[in-house]
Amino acid sequence: MTAELRVPEIGESIREVQIGNWLSNAGAHVDRDNPVVELESDKATVELPAPVSGTITKILKKTGETATVGEVIGYMEESAAPAESKGKKKTKEADKPAAAAPAPAPAPVAASPAAARKELPPRVMPAAQRELAARGLKVEDVPATGPGGRVLKEDVLRRVVEPGRPEPAAAPAVPAAASPTLGLEAIMDEEVRLDEAIPMTPMRKRIAQRLVQAQQTAALLTTFNEIDMSAVMALREEHKDAFQKRYGVKLGFMSFFVKAAIDGLKQFPQINAEIRGEDIVYHNYCDIGISIGGGKGLVVPIIRNAERMGFADIERAIGDFGARAKENKLKLEELQGGTFTITNGGIFGSLMSTPIVNPPQSAILGMHAIQDRPVAHDGQVVIRPMMYVALTYDHRIVDGREAVTFLKRIKECVEAPSRILLEI
Repeated sequence: MTAELRVPEIGESIREVQIGNWLSNAGAHVDRDNPVVELESDKATVELPAPVSGTITKILKKTGETATVGEVIGYMEESAAPAESKGKKKTKEADKPAAAAPAPAPAPVAASPAAARKELPPRVMPAAQRELAARGLKVEDVPATGPGGRVLKEDVLRRVVEPGRPEPAAAPAVPAAASPTLGLEAIMDEEVRLDEAIPMTPMRKRIAQRLVQAQQTAALLTTFNEIDMSAVMALREEHKDAFQKRYGVKLGFMSFFVKAAIDGLKQFPQINAEIRGEDIVYHNYCDIGISIGGGKGLVVPIIRNAERMGFADIERAIGDFGARAKENKLKLEELQGGTFTITNGGIFGSLMSTPIVNPPQSAILGMHAIQDRPVAHDGQVVIRPMMYVALTYDHRIVDGREAVTFLKRIKECVEAPSRILLEI
Protein backbone atom coordinates (compact mmCIF):
# COMPACT_ATOMS: atom_id res chain seq x y z
CA MET A 1 0.00 0.00 0.00
CA THR A 2 1.29 3.46 -0.91
CA ALA A 3 1.47 6.05 1.87
CA GLU A 4 1.83 9.80 1.40
CA LEU A 5 4.33 12.01 3.18
CA ARG A 6 2.36 15.19 3.88
CA VAL A 7 3.41 18.41 5.60
CA PRO A 8 1.53 18.34 8.94
CA GLU A 9 -0.06 21.19 10.88
CA ILE A 10 2.88 22.72 12.75
CA GLY A 11 1.32 25.80 14.30
CA GLU A 12 -1.76 27.94 14.10
CA SER A 13 -0.13 30.71 12.07
CA ILE A 14 2.25 28.56 9.99
CA ARG A 15 1.15 27.92 6.41
CA GLU A 16 4.47 27.24 4.68
CA VAL A 17 7.67 25.37 5.54
CA GLN A 18 11.06 24.86 3.97
CA ILE A 19 12.29 21.34 3.35
CA GLY A 20 15.37 20.66 5.45
CA ASN A 21 17.58 17.57 5.34
CA TRP A 22 16.08 14.31 4.11
CA LEU A 23 17.14 11.81 6.73
CA SER A 24 16.68 8.87 4.33
CA ASN A 25 17.17 8.52 0.58
CA ALA A 26 14.67 7.15 -1.90
CA GLY A 27 14.84 3.37 -1.71
CA ALA A 28 15.76 3.30 1.99
CA HIS A 29 13.62 1.45 4.50
CA VAL A 30 12.20 3.44 7.42
CA ASP A 31 10.35 2.08 10.43
CA ARG A 32 7.06 3.64 11.45
CA ASP A 33 7.34 6.85 13.53
CA ASN A 34 11.04 7.24 12.71
CA PRO A 35 11.94 10.70 11.33
CA VAL A 36 12.09 10.96 7.54
CA VAL A 37 12.72 14.64 6.82
CA GLU A 38 13.27 17.92 8.69
CA LEU A 39 10.74 20.71 8.13
CA GLU A 40 11.86 24.26 8.90
CA SER A 41 9.26 26.89 9.81
CA ASP A 42 9.71 30.51 10.80
CA LYS A 43 9.66 29.52 14.48
CA ALA A 44 11.06 26.02 14.86
CA THR A 45 12.38 22.93 13.10
CA VAL A 46 10.32 19.74 13.34
CA GLU A 47 10.80 16.21 12.03
CA LEU A 48 8.19 14.42 9.93
CA PRO A 49 7.77 10.81 11.14
CA ALA A 50 7.10 7.91 8.80
CA PRO A 51 3.35 7.09 8.76
CA VAL A 52 4.06 3.39 8.08
CA SER A 53 6.99 0.98 8.03
CA GLY A 54 8.21 0.70 4.49
CA THR A 55 10.44 2.02 1.73
CA ILE A 56 10.64 5.58 0.44
CA THR A 57 9.71 5.30 -3.23
CA LYS A 58 9.71 8.93 -4.36
CA ILE A 59 10.84 12.32 -3.08
CA LEU A 60 8.88 15.22 -4.57
CA LYS A 61 10.47 18.15 -2.71
CA LYS A 62 14.23 18.58 -2.42
CA THR A 63 16.16 20.23 0.40
CA GLY A 64 15.73 24.00 0.31
CA GLU A 65 12.38 23.97 -1.51
CA THR A 66 9.20 25.26 0.10
CA ALA A 67 5.95 23.40 0.67
CA THR A 68 2.56 24.35 2.08
CA VAL A 69 0.82 22.66 5.00
CA GLY A 70 -0.98 19.55 3.73
CA GLU A 71 1.12 19.25 0.56
CA VAL A 72 2.51 15.84 -0.43
CA ILE A 73 6.32 15.89 -0.47
CA GLY A 74 6.99 12.18 -1.02
CA TYR A 75 5.66 8.62 -1.09
CA MET A 76 6.36 5.40 0.81
CA GLU A 77 5.48 1.81 -0.02
CA GLU A 78 4.42 -0.14 3.04
CA SER A 79 6.31 -3.38 3.62
CA ALA A 80 5.99 -5.92 6.40
CA ALA A 81 9.69 -6.42 7.09
CA PRO A 82 12.76 -4.29 6.35
CA ALA A 83 15.32 -5.49 3.86
CA GLU A 84 17.80 -5.88 6.73
CA SER A 85 15.84 -8.79 8.21
CA LYS A 86 15.80 -10.62 4.88
CA GLY A 87 19.53 -10.07 4.56
CA LYS A 88 20.09 -11.66 7.95
CA LYS A 89 18.06 -14.74 7.00
CA LYS A 90 20.08 -15.24 3.84
CA THR A 91 23.28 -14.81 5.79
CA LYS A 92 22.26 -17.54 8.25
CA GLU A 93 21.46 -19.95 5.41
CA ALA A 94 24.81 -19.20 3.85
CA ASP A 95 26.55 -20.15 7.09
CA LYS A 96 25.50 -23.81 6.60
CA PRO A 97 28.36 -25.99 5.20
CA ALA A 98 28.18 -26.69 1.48
CA ALA A 99 30.45 -29.00 -0.54
CA ALA A 100 32.85 -27.17 -2.85
CA ALA A 101 30.58 -24.14 -3.09
CA PRO A 102 31.60 -20.61 -2.17
CA ALA A 103 29.51 -18.89 0.45
CA PRO A 104 27.00 -16.50 -1.13
CA ALA A 105 27.45 -12.82 -0.47
CA PRO A 106 25.08 -11.40 2.15
CA ALA A 107 22.16 -9.38 0.87
CA PRO A 108 22.60 -5.61 1.08
CA VAL A 109 21.29 -4.06 4.25
CA ALA A 110 19.06 -1.04 4.01
CA ALA A 111 20.86 2.13 5.03
CA SER A 112 19.99 3.70 8.36
CA PRO A 113 18.74 7.31 8.33
CA ALA A 114 22.14 8.57 9.50
CA ALA A 115 24.01 6.57 6.85
CA ALA A 116 21.57 7.61 4.16
CA ARG A 117 22.10 11.25 5.06
CA LYS A 118 25.85 10.86 4.58
CA GLU A 119 25.30 9.34 1.14
CA LEU A 120 23.76 12.57 -0.11
CA PRO A 121 26.41 14.44 -2.13
CA PRO A 122 27.35 17.69 -0.37
CA ARG A 123 26.86 20.96 -2.20
CA VAL A 124 30.17 22.78 -2.55
CA MET A 125 30.16 26.58 -2.67
CA PRO A 126 32.32 28.20 -5.40
CA ALA A 127 34.77 29.71 -2.89
CA ALA A 128 35.14 26.34 -1.17
CA GLN A 129 35.69 24.62 -4.54
CA ARG A 130 38.58 26.95 -5.29
CA GLU A 131 40.17 26.31 -1.90
CA LEU A 132 39.81 22.54 -2.37
CA ALA A 133 41.54 22.69 -5.73
CA ALA A 134 44.28 25.03 -4.49
CA ARG A 135 45.08 22.85 -1.48
CA GLY A 136 44.75 19.45 -3.12
CA LEU A 137 41.91 18.29 -0.88
CA LYS A 138 38.87 16.14 -1.62
CA VAL A 139 35.38 17.24 -0.66
CA GLU A 140 34.98 13.99 1.35
CA ASP A 141 37.78 15.14 3.66
CA VAL A 142 35.98 18.32 4.72
CA PRO A 143 33.09 18.31 7.25
CA ALA A 144 30.25 20.48 5.93
CA THR A 145 28.73 23.02 8.35
CA GLY A 146 26.81 25.29 5.98
CA PRO A 147 23.00 25.43 5.59
CA GLY A 148 21.57 22.29 3.98
CA GLY A 149 24.89 20.44 4.28
CA ARG A 150 26.81 22.93 2.12
CA VAL A 151 30.62 22.97 2.17
CA LEU A 152 31.82 26.52 2.83
CA LYS A 153 35.21 28.14 2.34
CA GLU A 154 35.56 28.33 6.13
CA ASP A 155 35.14 24.53 6.32
CA VAL A 156 38.10 24.01 4.00
CA LEU A 157 40.30 26.49 5.87
CA ARG A 158 39.32 24.91 9.21
CA ARG A 159 40.27 21.47 7.83
CA VAL A 160 43.72 22.77 6.90
CA VAL A 161 44.54 24.16 10.35
CA GLU A 162 43.06 21.32 12.44
CA PRO A 163 45.82 19.60 14.49
CA GLY A 164 46.42 15.89 14.09
CA ARG A 165 45.36 15.86 10.45
CA PRO A 166 47.67 14.57 7.71
CA GLU A 167 49.18 17.26 5.56
CA PRO A 168 47.28 17.78 2.29
CA ALA A 169 48.96 17.37 -1.06
CA ALA A 170 51.07 20.23 -2.24
CA ALA A 171 49.00 22.96 -3.83
CA PRO A 172 49.57 23.60 -7.52
CA ALA A 173 51.49 26.69 -8.45
CA VAL A 174 49.27 29.75 -8.86
CA PRO A 175 49.85 31.66 -12.08
CA ALA A 176 51.33 35.10 -11.57
CA ALA A 177 48.33 36.75 -13.26
CA ALA A 178 46.00 35.25 -10.65
CA SER A 179 48.07 36.27 -7.61
CA PRO A 180 46.02 38.51 -5.29
CA THR A 181 49.12 40.64 -4.62
CA LEU A 182 49.54 41.86 -8.19
CA GLY A 183 47.19 44.81 -7.91
CA LEU A 184 43.79 45.90 -9.16
CA GLU A 185 43.68 43.72 -12.30
CA ALA A 186 43.95 40.51 -10.27
CA ILE A 187 41.48 41.74 -7.65
CA MET A 188 38.89 42.65 -10.31
CA ASP A 189 39.20 39.25 -12.02
CA GLU A 190 35.71 37.74 -12.29
CA GLU A 191 37.06 34.35 -11.27
CA VAL A 192 38.09 35.84 -7.92
CA ARG A 193 35.09 38.13 -7.27
CA LEU A 194 32.16 35.73 -7.01
CA ASP A 195 28.91 36.17 -5.10
CA GLU A 196 27.02 33.38 -3.37
CA ALA A 197 23.24 33.66 -3.05
CA ILE A 198 21.75 31.45 -0.32
CA PRO A 199 17.98 31.54 0.32
CA MET A 200 16.94 32.87 3.72
CA THR A 201 15.58 30.25 6.06
CA PRO A 202 11.99 30.68 7.28
CA MET A 203 13.30 31.47 10.76
CA ARG A 204 15.60 34.20 9.44
CA LYS A 205 12.73 35.66 7.40
CA ARG A 206 10.53 35.73 10.49
CA ILE A 207 13.24 37.39 12.58
CA ALA A 208 13.67 40.08 9.91
CA GLN A 209 9.92 40.70 9.71
CA ARG A 210 9.50 41.05 13.47
CA LEU A 211 12.46 43.39 13.87
CA VAL A 212 11.18 45.65 11.11
CA GLN A 213 7.70 45.48 12.63
CA ALA A 214 9.04 46.60 15.99
CA GLN A 215 10.85 49.58 14.43
CA GLN A 216 7.84 50.65 12.38
CA THR A 217 5.01 50.24 14.91
CA ALA A 218 6.52 51.09 18.30
CA ALA A 219 8.01 54.32 19.69
CA LEU A 220 11.28 52.79 20.83
CA LEU A 221 13.67 54.50 23.22
CA THR A 222 16.69 53.14 25.11
CA THR A 223 18.03 54.11 28.52
CA PHE A 224 21.37 52.95 29.97
CA ASN A 225 22.97 52.32 33.34
CA GLU A 226 25.96 50.44 34.71
CA ILE A 227 26.15 47.80 37.41
CA ASP A 228 28.94 46.91 39.81
CA MET A 229 29.05 43.10 39.62
CA SER A 230 31.33 42.67 42.67
CA ALA A 231 28.61 41.50 45.08
CA VAL A 232 27.07 38.96 42.68
CA MET A 233 30.46 37.60 41.67
CA ALA A 234 31.52 37.21 45.33
CA LEU A 235 28.19 35.55 46.25
CA ARG A 236 28.44 33.23 43.29
CA GLU A 237 32.04 32.29 44.09
CA GLU A 238 31.14 31.59 47.72
CA HIS A 239 28.15 29.35 47.06
CA LYS A 240 28.66 27.90 43.57
CA ASP A 241 29.99 24.51 44.76
CA ALA A 242 27.25 24.00 47.36
CA PHE A 243 24.63 25.18 44.87
CA GLN A 244 25.76 22.73 42.18
CA LYS A 245 26.06 19.88 44.68
CA ARG A 246 22.50 20.39 45.93
CA TYR A 247 20.70 21.24 42.71
CA GLY A 248 22.89 19.64 40.04
CA VAL A 249 23.20 22.85 38.03
CA LYS A 250 25.70 25.73 37.96
CA LEU A 251 24.82 29.09 39.47
CA GLY A 252 25.07 31.69 36.71
CA PHE A 253 24.51 35.43 36.44
CA MET A 254 21.35 35.18 34.36
CA SER A 255 19.21 33.92 37.25
CA PHE A 256 20.10 37.04 39.28
CA PHE A 257 18.98 39.29 36.42
CA VAL A 258 15.76 37.30 35.93
CA LYS A 259 14.97 37.65 39.64
CA ALA A 260 15.84 41.36 39.58
CA ALA A 261 13.66 41.89 36.51
CA ILE A 262 10.71 40.16 38.17
CA ASP A 263 11.11 42.43 41.19
CA GLY A 264 11.09 45.48 38.92
CA LEU A 265 8.14 44.26 36.84
CA LYS A 266 6.05 43.94 40.00
CA GLN A 267 6.77 47.57 40.83
CA PHE A 268 6.22 48.84 37.29
CA PRO A 269 3.47 46.66 35.73
CA GLN A 270 3.27 48.76 32.55
CA ILE A 271 6.68 47.39 31.53
CA ASN A 272 5.13 43.91 31.77
CA ALA A 273 2.08 44.97 29.73
CA GLU A 274 1.26 45.28 26.03
CA ILE A 275 -0.87 47.41 23.73
CA ARG A 276 -3.70 45.47 22.12
CA GLY A 277 -5.71 47.67 19.79
CA GLU A 278 -6.73 50.66 21.89
CA ASP A 279 -6.37 48.77 25.19
CA ILE A 280 -3.46 48.26 27.55
CA VAL A 281 -3.34 44.63 28.70
CA TYR A 282 -1.61 44.10 32.05
CA HIS A 283 -0.25 40.64 32.85
CA ASN A 284 -0.36 39.36 36.42
CA TYR A 285 2.39 36.85 35.62
CA CYS A 286 5.97 37.09 34.36
CA ASP A 287 6.77 35.01 31.29
CA ILE A 288 10.42 35.89 30.71
CA GLY A 289 11.97 35.32 27.29
CA ILE A 290 15.69 34.49 27.20
CA SER A 291 17.51 35.20 23.93
CA ILE A 292 19.67 32.22 22.91
CA GLY A 293 21.81 31.68 19.85
CA GLY A 294 20.43 28.50 18.31
CA GLY A 295 21.71 26.21 15.59
CA LYS A 296 19.87 28.18 12.89
CA GLY A 297 19.56 31.64 14.39
CA LEU A 298 18.47 33.60 17.43
CA VAL A 299 15.59 32.07 19.37
CA VAL A 300 13.75 33.35 22.44
CA PRO A 301 12.31 30.49 24.52
CA ILE A 302 9.96 31.51 27.34
CA ILE A 303 10.30 30.75 31.05
CA ARG A 304 6.63 30.52 32.07
CA ASN A 305 5.58 31.91 35.46
CA ALA A 306 9.15 32.82 36.33
CA GLU A 307 7.88 34.69 39.40
CA ARG A 308 7.11 31.31 41.01
CA MET A 309 10.55 29.83 40.37
CA GLY A 310 13.71 29.75 42.45
CA PHE A 311 17.27 30.31 41.29
CA ALA A 312 17.84 26.60 40.61
CA ASP A 313 14.63 26.27 38.57
CA ILE A 314 15.59 29.26 36.43
CA GLU A 315 19.13 27.96 35.83
CA ARG A 316 17.78 24.52 34.88
CA ALA A 317 15.31 26.03 32.43
CA ILE A 318 17.96 28.22 30.79
CA GLY A 319 20.43 25.32 30.54
CA ASP A 320 17.81 23.06 29.01
CA PHE A 321 16.78 25.71 26.48
CA GLY A 322 20.40 26.34 25.50
CA ALA A 323 21.17 22.65 24.93
CA ARG A 324 18.06 22.01 22.86
CA ALA A 325 18.42 25.25 20.89
CA LYS A 326 21.80 24.07 19.54
CA GLU A 327 20.11 20.91 18.23
CA ASN A 328 16.99 22.75 16.96
CA LYS A 329 14.86 20.69 19.35
CA LEU A 330 12.84 23.51 20.92
CA LYS A 331 9.08 23.09 20.70
CA LEU A 332 6.95 25.66 18.95
CA GLU A 333 4.92 26.46 22.07
CA GLU A 334 8.13 27.22 23.97
CA LEU A 335 8.87 30.10 21.59
CA GLN A 336 5.46 31.77 21.68
CA GLY A 337 4.21 34.45 24.03
CA GLY A 338 6.33 36.14 26.66
CA THR A 339 5.79 39.39 28.56
CA PHE A 340 9.41 40.59 28.90
CA THR A 341 12.74 39.60 27.33
CA ILE A 342 16.35 39.52 28.53
CA THR A 343 19.22 39.28 26.06
CA ASN A 344 22.90 38.87 26.91
CA GLY A 345 25.20 40.21 24.22
CA GLY A 346 28.05 40.14 26.72
CA ILE A 347 28.73 36.47 26.07
CA PHE A 348 29.83 37.51 22.56
CA GLY A 349 31.89 40.46 23.84
CA SER A 350 29.39 43.28 23.30
CA LEU A 351 30.22 46.29 25.50
CA MET A 352 27.06 48.30 24.77
CA SER A 353 24.08 47.99 22.42
CA THR A 354 20.43 48.99 22.00
CA PRO A 355 18.29 45.81 21.87
CA ILE A 356 15.04 45.80 19.90
CA VAL A 357 11.73 45.04 21.58
CA ASN A 358 10.07 41.74 20.68
CA PRO A 359 6.47 42.71 19.80
CA PRO A 360 3.93 42.83 21.32
CA GLN A 361 6.09 43.17 24.44
CA SER A 362 6.83 46.64 25.75
CA ALA A 363 10.47 46.33 26.86
CA ILE A 364 13.67 44.30 26.64
CA LEU A 365 16.70 44.27 28.94
CA GLY A 366 20.16 44.03 27.40
CA MET A 367 23.13 42.70 29.37
CA HIS A 368 26.71 43.26 28.24
CA ALA A 369 30.30 42.23 28.89
CA ILE A 370 31.81 42.54 32.37
CA GLN A 371 34.98 44.65 32.35
CA ASP A 372 37.26 45.90 35.10
CA ARG A 373 37.00 49.69 35.09
CA PRO A 374 38.07 52.49 37.46
CA VAL A 375 35.06 53.86 39.36
CA ALA A 376 34.55 56.24 42.28
CA HIS A 377 33.63 54.43 45.52
CA ASP A 378 33.48 56.14 48.92
CA GLY A 379 35.60 58.99 47.62
CA GLN A 380 38.26 56.67 46.23
CA VAL A 381 39.02 55.50 42.68
CA VAL A 382 38.88 51.71 42.68
CA ILE A 383 38.86 48.98 40.04
CA ARG A 384 35.55 47.12 39.90
CA PRO A 385 33.97 44.60 37.48
CA MET A 386 31.36 46.73 35.72
CA MET A 387 28.58 45.89 33.27
CA TYR A 388 26.59 48.25 31.09
CA VAL A 389 22.87 47.44 30.90
CA ALA A 390 20.30 48.83 28.49
CA LEU A 391 16.51 48.94 28.57
CA THR A 392 14.72 49.50 25.29
CA TYR A 393 11.03 50.29 25.82
CA ASP A 394 7.92 51.31 23.93
CA HIS A 395 7.34 54.98 24.79
CA ARG A 396 3.66 54.65 23.88
CA ILE A 397 3.00 52.72 27.08
CA VAL A 398 6.11 53.27 29.24
CA ASP A 399 7.15 56.76 30.33
CA GLY A 400 10.78 57.71 30.77
CA ARG A 401 10.47 57.99 34.54
CA GLU A 402 9.21 54.40 34.88
CA ALA A 403 11.84 53.06 32.46
CA VAL A 404 14.75 54.79 34.21
CA THR A 405 13.50 53.83 37.68
CA PHE A 406 12.97 50.22 36.57
CA LEU A 407 16.54 49.97 35.29
CA LYS A 408 17.79 51.57 38.50
CA ARG A 409 15.89 48.89 40.42
CA ILE A 410 17.69 46.20 38.38
CA LYS A 411 20.99 47.86 39.36
CA GLU A 412 20.05 47.95 43.06
CA CYS A 413 19.01 44.30 43.16
CA VAL A 414 22.12 43.03 41.40
CA GLU A 415 24.51 45.19 43.39
CA ALA A 416 22.81 44.08 46.64
CA PRO A 417 21.29 40.62 45.98
CA SER A 418 19.75 40.49 49.46
CA ARG A 419 17.17 43.00 48.22
CA ILE A 420 15.71 40.29 45.98
CA LEU A 421 14.96 38.07 48.96
CA LEU A 422 13.78 40.82 51.28
CA GLU A 423 11.91 42.74 48.53
CA ILE A 424 13.20 46.11 49.78
